[in-house]
Amino acid sequence: MKCKDLIKHTFTITNSTERFPKKYRFTLVNRIQDKTVDIYECALEANELNLLDAQEFKERQRLQAKAMTYCKELLFFIELSHEQGFISTSSCEYWSKLVLDVKYMLAAWKKRDRARG
Repeated sequence: MKCKDLIKHTFTITNSTERFPKKYRFTLVNRIQDKTVDIYECALEANELNLLDAQEFKERQRLQAKAMTYCKELLFFIELSHEQGFISTSSCEYWSKLVLDVKYMLAAWKKRDRARG
């Protein structure tokens, strides 16, 4: 699953003290890691909801939109990490692609749901 790949990659990169000095652990790193897990949680929760129940369908759409917003926030943190010199350009591009893959998957999923609803 794309969300799990994103989490694994994010934790691998951010747990490296060579890349992210310890003084950024409780500011930038924790926010990046939390945001990544939040994306997964929103997607998982949305997937568990019943499309046939109007209230749950509405909640599912809300969670999908929230996960996409979290993707945008995560992209900002990745860009900031690059600008601060914590990650290389190629690392920034690869990591951003993982986020965009998840974001596009969420958008397509939301669109399919709307077509069904």
